[in-house]
Amino acid sequence: MTTISPIRTAFIINVLLCLSVVLSGQNLPKEQTFTNPLLASGADPWVIFKDGYYYYTNTTGRDLTLWRTSDFTDLSQAEKKTVWTPPASGPNSKDIWAPELHHLNGKWYLYYTATDKVKPGDQNRYVFVLENASANPLTGNWTDKGKINTNYTGLDGSIFEHKDKQYFLYSGYVGPQSNLFIAEMVNPWTITTKQVEIARPTLPWEKYDGREICEGPEFLKGKRGQLFIVYSASACWDDNYALGILTASETSDLLDPASWTKANQPVFAKSTANSVFGPGHNCFTKSPDGKEDWIVYHAKTEANKECKDRTPRAQRFTWKPDGSPDFGIPVAAGAAVPKPSSIAK
Repeated sequence: MTTISPIRTAFIINVLLCLSVVLSGQNLPKEQTFTNPLLASGADPWVIFKDGYYYYTNTTGRDLTLWRTSDFTDLSQAEKKTVWTPPASGPNSKDIWAPELHHLNGKWYLYYTATDKVKPGDQNRYVFVLENASANPLTGNWTDKGKINTNYTGLDGSIFEHKDKQYFLYSGYVGPQSNLFIAEMVNPWTITTKQVEIARPTLPWEKYDGREICEGPEFLKGKRGQLFIVYSASACWDDNYALGILTASETSDLLDPASWTKANQPVFAKSTANSVFGPGHNCFTKSPDGKEDWIVYHAKTEANKECKDRTPRAQRFTWKPDGSPDFGIPVAAGAAVPKPSSIAK
């Protein structure tokens, strides 16, 4: 009797899942579907849902811009506003990357990566944060709360809450590597000096062209008592840029590196068949009714081995019996995909 390996079985399941998504979209009226990409350009996409609205942002490189919409799959029709431009000089004057919008303690906070125009580069790259007390972050004033006090230079700051504590994640530059760190937060602009490394690029697919990179860490709560950190690995100019995953128990000490286990293979990677290359730097959101889980990420349509031409995309994901996420494979650009539930009416 012929047996099928677990890896091949998982691949077949992912292909069938992707196919079912596309086929289901083909059977729906056009107004109930959308197509990727969501915008003509935009790396490092971020989406957060609050009080009936989705707020979206991505890297522009030159400013911080927010979109506000009830349908994150229709960003071209969303309200849009540039809410902050960098100063002419100083530590946050150049390369405005990877913005994330969070609502903490009753206020909005915009975290972003930047460097100094006079002394640009990784040696002076840090995560910074702005604060806004308005109910709608497209209005009101943004106050500069300064640089996050990370022990290392780095990028891609992100926040999550667990058991009434707030945690900060970032990718820190340690020698030739970009490693993932976690710290507890004192307040939305300050973290403790105990900043623990929980992952570094050790696997072949996390390394490319002399670079060893783990970046873009994002928190995801599992279905069976697990906590996940989904991260991006390899160089952005590598077509094999992909998502990896760390797993911890929800009862573990999250500041203990031993609590986190790294998967050996990517959990979301390129699809040559669908012409999707370098999928990564993601975030997670839900449908407005909370019934569906969605991953939003950037990718390229052409295999060009460069960081340019990255566009934001979205697709629904499901869960495996063990409570871990099943992201499937990236859906092809132009394929009709059903809109999130309670939007697709």
